[in-house]
Amino acid sequence: MRLHRLRGASLAALACAALTACATTGSNGPDGDAAASSDNGDRAALARGLDAAANPDPFPSTYRGLPRQNMAIVGGTVFTGAGQRIDNGVVIVTDGRVAAVGDASTPVPAGHQVVDARGRFVTPGIIDVHSHLGVYPSPGVQGMSDGNEATSPNTAQVWAEHSLWPQDPGFNAARAGGVTTLQILPGSANLFGGRGVTVRNVPSVTMQGMKMPGAPYGLKMACGENPSRVYGGRNQSPATGMGNMAGYRAAFIAAREYKAKWDKWREDGEGSPPTRNLQNETLAGVLDGSILVQNHCYRADEMAQMIDLSKEFGFRITAFHHAIEAYKLAPTLAREGICADMWTGWWGFKMEALDAVEANAALVDAPPNSCAVIHSDDAELTQRLNQEAAAALAAGRRMGMDIPEERAISWITLNPARSLGIADQTGSLEAGKRADVVIWSANPFSVYARADQVFVDGGLAFDRMNPAYQPLSDFELGQPGFGVAAANVPQGAR
Repeated sequence: MRLHRLRGASLAALACAALTACATTGSNGPDGDAAASSDNGDRAALARGLDAAANPDPFPSTYRGLPRQNMAIVGGTVFTGAGQRIDNGVVIVTDGRVAAVGDASTPVPAGHQVVDARGRFVTPGIIDVHSHLGVYPSPGVQGMSDGNEATSPNTAQVWAEHSLWPQDPGFNAARAGGVTTLQILPGSANLFGGRGVTVRNVPSVTMQGMKMPGAPYGLKMACGENPSRVYGGRNQSPATGMGNMAGYRAAFIAAREYKAKWDKWREDGEGSPPTRNLQNETLAGVLDGSILVQNHCYRADEMAQMIDLSKEFGFRITAFHHAIEAYKLAPTLAREGICADMWTGWWGFKMEALDAVEANAALVDAPPNSCAVIHSDDAELTQRLNQEAAAALAAGRRMGMDIPEERAISWITLNPARSLGIADQTGSLEAGKRADVVIWSANPFSVYARADQVFVDGGLAFDRMNPAYQPLSDFELGQPGFGVAAANVPQGAR
């Protein structure tokens, strides 16, 4: 039987409540040294406002997850995302986590609701590593075009989360396509576009209610035509590839000096702390490894230059995005531990996008320790990432590459989690991970497959057969043509 669904769930209930936190300073130590403790307290209070390390997440997540119940998804064909296919499989979900995955002999714990997945497929939730939902939302009007701070080649100081509009109906459409987690990035007009944010795809009134707790920030960088086109046209640098590289190097030189000053002050505490600089703060986070580099870069030769740049300044590139020529550099990417986040069928829209092959992901996937990822960069493609992965798989097979489906599913599940630094939390159906699960009507690599049910942390976030679990944003509720759908939603879920 199908999972018994919670009745009367409202969007207000799905949205998460704010989290408050407090900290104390200046209390007496074990030896009653109140004066020393007071000095420490004064220093801590000073650092709180002036030292970014004292408050590394000033806009904390308030994500709480959806209402959930313990369940056992039984009878489906399970792709774990970690390379395993289990026919007639069982996925046990307890307290929002995957408790066990196995074959039909896996025992169902007492009290767990049974979800019948016979004839269907079960996968981890899809992760889209390159999205602009919320920062370029629908409706696509100038007043809501908040994704590109195209005011300087270096805008590392801006954070995409401060532009994110949670009411973007694109989040609902992506969820209906099986997407449970997204990285929302600023645009690529700049050498340094700013920080991205990883969000859980649940209805929320606030950005903080979607923000994934503990997920590392990513810095959007862009090489190639975009920054030189945007700024060269304004008669300022960069106007060429040379200018791009000079701009990166100058910025990291400044960031290294900034970081050294802060490291010294934190070590000896002498004098006043250095003046905070939000731009250098982000780049210093790249240098110390706490902020991941998400690098828009198309051409293989430019990727190689960016790798050299990273070695010059001692940081690591986590992923190249779009990466149309990644297939030319596949062994190098695998050796360096860099993911390639790619399309399958998008190419030819500018010079750096010309030398594409549909088997790009399949070729990148071939070397040991590789990390091939399929991404969207588009509000519509994010709804069909399973089909984009299927096209890449088919292209690889046409070249004679024997890629099993249970491996290819990692291109939209586990590998994206690696690209975002959250593979210990999600991306595969393995014991202990978040229960982000999609039950598909058919093989997800079929053009006919639809996401029947989508679970985020074990909570039912979408159900194709139940309008109560097909949330509509405020924008959708206010538009002609959505009235009938809205009328079918129980009053408590509006």
